[in-house]
Amino acid sequence: MDTLLLSRIQFASTTLFHFIFVPLSIGLVFLIAIMETMYVVKKKDVYKEMAKFWGHLFLINFAVGVVTGILQEFQFGMNWSNYSRFVGDVFGAPLAIEALLAFFMESTFIGLWIFGWDRLSKPVHLLSIWLVSIGTMISAFWILAANSFMQHPVGMVIRNGRAEMNDFFALIKNGQLWVEFPHTILGSFATGAFFIAGVSAFNLLKKRNLDFFKRSFNIAITIGLITGIGLALVGHEQAQYLVKTQPMKMAASEGLWQDGGERGDWTVTAFIDEKNHKNTGEIKIPYLLNFLSYGKFTGNVEGMESLQKQYVKKYGEGNYIPPVKTTFWSFRIMTIAGGIMCLLGIYGAFLVWRKKIMTKKWFLRLMILAIFLPFIGSSTGWIMTEIGRQPWTVFGYMQTADGVSPNVSAGSMLFALLSFSFMYAILAGVMVYLFIRVIKQGPAKPTVEEPNSNDPFDGEDYHAFAE
Repeated sequence: MDTLLLSRIQFASTTLFHFIFVPLSIGLVFLIAIMETMYVVKKKDVYKEMAKFWGHLFLINFAVGVVTGILQEFQFGMNWSNYSRFVGDVFGAPLAIEALLAFFMESTFIGLWIFGWDRLSKPVHLLSIWLVSIGTMISAFWILAANSFMQHPVGMVIRNGRAEMNDFFALIKNGQLWVEFPHTILGSFATGAFFIAGVSAFNLLKKRNLDFFKRSFNIAITIGLITGIGLALVGHEQAQYLVKTQPMKMAASEGLWQDGGERGDWTVTAFIDEKNHKNTGEIKIPYLLNFLSYGKFTGNVEGMESLQKQYVKKYGEGNYIPPVKTTFWSFRIMTIAGGIMCLLGIYGAFLVWRKKIMTKKWFLRLMILAIFLPFIGSSTGWIMTEIGRQPWTVFGYMQTADGVSPNVSAGSMLFALLSFSFMYAILAGVMVYLFIRVIKQGPAKPTVEEPNSNDPFDGEDYHAFAE
């Protein structure tokens, strides 16, 4: 048993488990705010019931997410104390702002929203849920500010063997943050959209509350289409920024051992031989790598072998090539998941526009499975982001092996890993049980509105579909 390996496994498992809830919370509350806005504007009770129903699921998810998030921060001091000592002066600031500003903002206005339906005016109550949504995005901003510092350290100097902040605004202006943040937020919106669309599709197939869930589906698939296209665009910008700041990660994600050259072939798939630094069975698309990296079909993306030589000269002896197979395939799984989401969003929006969504039962069944696509995409995206940075925990300044706590034994780590995994399994079971219970119960007051041909979310013959 190795303390470093166990510490990394525990942090990876708790992070990935926690990140199931984060994007779903951000995405759900955003769509709930849209639904309540439609209630205030259109004055149709069905939108009010939609906000309440999906709000129940959001609150369950938010509560479990808070519990899992608390453990994340404890690990910095318990398992990664050397890391915390080195960057605590910088890394701690955005985390503190997130907790003291964004989280309290979310919690305060969640309370007003829950208990204010019959006590607050419609505009004030609507403002409450929008402030919750904004609060979740502000929270994500500060968490990503901390993570972006690890990817691209700025705003600090090294004094007495520690990183000390000397420019707070440099953290906010960090270019890494401004490519990570929109990608994460759009991914979260897609997570909420595909969750609502999938649950709605399930109920439509069961012929329950057709008007209610058809409207929910239409709103969700529209947001899913917009965010899917947005993800592709901001992902392209993120790749271009990666070439400048972390070229080794970019090369690993492409399985590029030697320089790409002017031709710049993009590898679709390959068998990676990390030991001998070569690939076999490659399928390539000419010039696409240069376009992804530079936005043009000319250029040269540096390979891992040449970058390794540069890093040895700059940072000293060592292996600076990350786990290539994991980085390579996690990037492709993320891309495939995103591509399928775009196709489903385009086709779903087309069916909504043609008012034929009720006639495509195969598509509704597919949308139930599509609930998992954003989770797969976001999880593999973060695996690529973090694994591709290895061996660094703070790029260029501290390696992961140097950040682990020196006084934590492997036995203690193994016990903690098994204990947390057991508790997380219980939490997951409770959350799934509560989700299923709420979904089966359906909306508290099923509302059927008269179809309106001028409303893009109306106009289906629900009774004919039920028959």
